[in-house]
Amino acid sequence: MKLRLFSCVLFALVCNASFGQNKIDLKAAFDIEKKQIKISQTIQYQNTTQDELQTIYLNDWNNSYSTKKTPLAQRIADEYKNVFHLAKNEERGYSVITSIKQNNEDLVFQQLKNQIDIVKVELKTPLKPNEFYNIQLEYLVQIPSDKFTSYGITSTGDVNLRYWYITPAIYNGQWQYYSNKDLDDLYIPAADVRLEIEYPLGYKLTSELNAGNWTQLPNKQSIILEGTNIVSNKLFLNKTSTFNTIQKGDFSLITNIDDEGLEIIDKVLITERVTTFIQEKLKDYPHKQLLLTKIDYNKDPIYGLNFLPGFIKPYPTHFQYELKLLKVALRNYLENTLLINPRTDQWLLDGIQIYYLMDYVDTHYPNMKFLGSLADFWGIRSFHAADMKFNDKYNLAYMLMARTNRDQPLTMPKDSLLKFNNSIANKYKAGVGLKYLDDFINHDIVENSLSSFVIKNKLKPVTTKDFEAYIKSKTDKDIDWFFTDYLKTRKKLDFKIKKVLKTEDSITLTITNKQDNSMPVSLYALNNDSIISKTWIENIKENKTITIPRNDANKLVLNYNSIIPEINARNNWKSLKGFFFNNKPLQFRLFQDIEDPYYNQVFFMPIAEFNNIYDGFTLGLRIYNKTVLRKLFNYRIEPQYSLKSRTVTGSAFVSMTHYLENTDLYAISYGMSGGYVSYAENLFVRQLSPSLMFLFRRKDDFRSNKKESLTLRYVDIHRDKDVNNILTSNEPNYGVFNARYIDSNDNLINFNKWYTDLQIAKNFSKVSFNYEYRRLFESNRQLNLRFFAGTFLKNNNDPNSNYFSFALDRPTDYLFEYPYLGRSEASGIFSQQYIDAEGGFKSKLNTPFANQWMTSLNTSTTLWKYVLLYGDVGLVKNKFDNTRFVYDSGIRINLVTDYFEIYLPLYSNLGWEIGQPNYDQKIRFKFTVDPQSLLGLFRRRWY
Repeated sequence: MKLRLFSCVLFALVCNASFGQNKIDLKAAFDIEKKQIKISQTIQYQNTTQDELQTIYLNDWNNSYSTKKTPLAQRIADEYKNVFHLAKNEERGYSVITSIKQNNEDLVFQQLKNQIDIVKVELKTPLKPNEFYNIQLEYLVQIPSDKFTSYGITSTGDVNLRYWYITPAIYNGQWQYYSNKDLDDLYIPAADVRLEIEYPLGYKLTSELNAGNWTQLPNKQSIILEGTNIVSNKLFLNKTSTFNTIQKGDFSLITNIDDEGLEIIDKVLITERVTTFIQEKLKDYPHKQLLLTKIDYNKDPIYGLNFLPGFIKPYPTHFQYELKLLKVALRNYLENTLLINPRTDQWLLDGIQIYYLMDYVDTHYPNMKFLGSLADFWGIRSFHAADMKFNDKYNLAYMLMARTNRDQPLTMPKDSLLKFNNSIANKYKAGVGLKYLDDFINHDIVENSLSSFVIKNKLKPVTTKDFEAYIKSKTDKDIDWFFTDYLKTRKKLDFKIKKVLKTEDSITLTITNKQDNSMPVSLYALNNDSIISKTWIENIKENKTITIPRNDANKLVLNYNSIIPEINARNNWKSLKGFFFNNKPLQFRLFQDIEDPYYNQVFFMPIAEFNNIYDGFTLGLRIYNKTVLRKLFNYRIEPQYSLKSRTVTGSAFVSMTHYLENTDLYAISYGMSGGYVSYAENLFVRQLSPSLMFLFRRKDDFRSNKKESLTLRYVDIHRDKDVNNILTSNEPNYGVFNARYIDSNDNLINFNKWYTDLQIAKNFSKVSFNYEYRRLFESNRQLNLRFFAGTFLKNNNDPNSNYFSFALDRPTDYLFEYPYLGRSEASGIFSQQYIDAEGGFKSKLNTPFANQWMTSLNTSTTLWKYVLLYGDVGLVKNKFDNTRFVYDSGIRINLVTDYFEIYLPLYSNLGWEIGQPNYDQKIRFKFTVDPQSLLGLFRRRWY
């Protein structure tokens, strides 16, 4: 029995120490002119499990750049960046492995079919438990351009490298390998590393490894780099080095992060302050050098007012540099010492990093505002945003996603997260969650446990389960809710004080948990702004009634310190002064603000717009309740004065949205919109439209761009009658019921969208189908297809009017849904505006309408870069007329797809249009001035 126990202890010790037994010995010769690295490498890796391994796996992440179909290429395309897909072949990198040997015998190896940056190797003899494999590799690395992921070779010949050589994949009972997706999350074992680097003269080498022998040869230089228990593989070769080294005892901090123009003495003092803070919290860094680069910062910046122009400096310069340095230092320190799987347990690194960032600001800058010095400006200081502390931004950013039903669990694999969640929201939720847990447990247990957990587990493989067990060992409180509901689900927090009964000595109240979770909430009893008591209420299934001493309290508030990331804080308080005191007073604000839960806020915003040529520029006021965080109930009223028509115009909108979780139907929205605008010279239209919308997405894949929607609406139109316009109707007032189902999959490489539309009115009913397809081929040629078919089910309209007919090139837009600048124009530049709808033709042919049925096919393909050739064909059928075949063709200049395009007709049923008179009047253009549409270009990359 004792012998068996000794064996188990010995095996556990071997496993814990095993990652230090791995070795990488590499010789690399750089040929920067050819953008190549020739590598000879030896890998030693220990099998720390009880399994016998016949097959091993290697990470060859440089090969993830090799084709346009790798997971990396797909990831870049998913975020609507065409830089990789449109790159030249010589700009993309790759790896060529010439041999892998074991004991001088060639091994059989292959790249995985759909993961060519992972290499599968068959060993000659099985690798038994606790044994090592030793393999020798010969391969060539072609360095990619740095414009894809910031790592690679720059246009000036500098080389910034990460994941540039082959590393062993970890086996801990199952193989831990996955492809590069530009998430900087390679999971490799710590190893003793020795690199012998040959590189050209004139370059300066920077690395975290310890520099040994340096030799200068006639046309090159050589250096030995070494380190123990290393997981970082960053290497920089620069012609003009921008790295600075600041020494503190035996420890060096190497950085090229933008120093905001600070003097060297200020940088030294700031670095001293940052390193002292980290050493106090996490103790000494286990290596001699910590490398902090501007690439690190650019990939994980201090989000917030960094979006402001550079000349606006809301924070003191030293504060900005200090937080930059601290954030990157914490990130790199944790990545290099806490050996977790970053693809699956990233939340732990994020949580500790953000926790200490918040702690640092609370300690050294307790009065720093979210808006910085802008909070003191006249006109701004009256906003609720000006009251926010700097650390309040973390909860705010997470709420941007939670309030719109786009948040994702913290334990979800990193590559499954939306970009905004991966870069911002989940990081912040993790840090805020640790603050929440610390406040619940109390006595700084979490803060002390975070420090001791990192110190105890430096350079050891750890998981979320290890962290959970460690924290639970430090407290008697039940904290299962944190590791179940908070980490693993999308469950929100929303508590409400429902009923209050008071006596002279006690207060009995009922707290409602409006969400299905087991998370606790803090209850504060206040006398004005003075805290009398604080109580944690746990296990609130639906409602929980408690009694507390009154002690002169005149107000009860849940989550008074806002530590808990609640989705709705507007129902968190009850006054004990009387019944009517609980009504929130109205608060009027000029311009949009952060939500203040103690007021019903009404915002005013002056607006100046140009919506059409008949109203010209309009000046007005937008009255609305929408805050920075999305609300479920929204209204907007926009009275405007039109300078050209000299008339009061405007619009109004009210809507209610219900979000549903864990189902493909994720939102239901209903509301009413209305407007009064010009539709022709001195002619106006009044629109009124109630609507109901159902929105669908894949509940298990938020990154998928596949979306569906069903919209039901009734459009009521009252127009001034236009007797001079042949496109008008004899019936100026009408109502149309419209049902539309849309199915779209909007991607950079493959775009698919179709919809079917049903319209029912008094004198007609019609149905139509529209399908769009786009494909960006590997040759960079683009193919666009659009098919439309529409038919009247009933048409009792005046046969002399085509107002409700299908249009071949320019719909009449009787539902007033298209952004026409001059919708009633029959000539002039504004009559040439093109909108993809119905027939989709660009040429104005002799049969522009169909009052029975119409089909059309619109195509275009790339000629050169943004210049495309288009062609349209169709069939048009009018009552009492034969079916007509129509066609046109021309050149399409695609400056910004769907937003700014120009069409130059060449040949159609009219003959060679380019040679006909007034050709300039035949040119069509697509153009949008709607800011919300343009913001869509930004949103689709982040959401």
